[in-house]
Amino acid sequence: MSSPAAASPAKSKKAEKKVTKKPAEHPKYVEMVEAAIGALKERTGSSRQAIAKYINANYKVNVEKSGTHIKLALKKAVAGGVLKQVKGTGASGSFKIAEKPKPAKKPAKKPAAKKPVAKKATKATPKKAAKKPAAKKATPKKAKKPTPKKAKKPAAKKPAAKKPVKKVVKKKAAKKTAKK
Repeated sequence: MSSPAAASPAKSKKAEKKVTKKPAEHPKYVEMVEAAIGALKERTGSSRQAIAKYINANYKVNVEKSGTHIKLALKKAVAGGVLKQVKGTGASGSFKIAEKPKPAKKPAKKPAAKKPVAKKATKATPKKAAKKPAAKKATPKKAKKPTPKKAKKPAAKKPAAKKPVKKVVKKKAAKKTAKK
């Protein structure tokens, strides 16, 4: 018969051997995708295939598995607002790095003016009678006559007519001939 005590040391040896996952030799895929798009500098955005080609050439990644990771990274980055998808849907199409919105300048708030604290009425002081709002004077309302609305047409802009420039030379010449 096997005793339970003999089985327990075997279990403890397995517990001692913890599998530690070694860190990857490359940055996160989202970061690699951003770097690839930045390096490619395509005006209309970079395609998934171009991004994958850049990552496989410049980082130590498993070429067989990198395609799936790149697709997931693209989808996650678009959903997170890190990337902007110019064309296509999902992981297809073209991608650009999203422009970060500039923080709007907030006007400086003035500190609120402190209101004077109302004094509590004591038993020694008599209560003041509540003031009634002043009665409004009744003014007779005048009936307005309905005015017919004229349809306004937008004025057509005409180019300003240029006045012909008179030549001063002719007048001087005319005066000289008149004197002679």
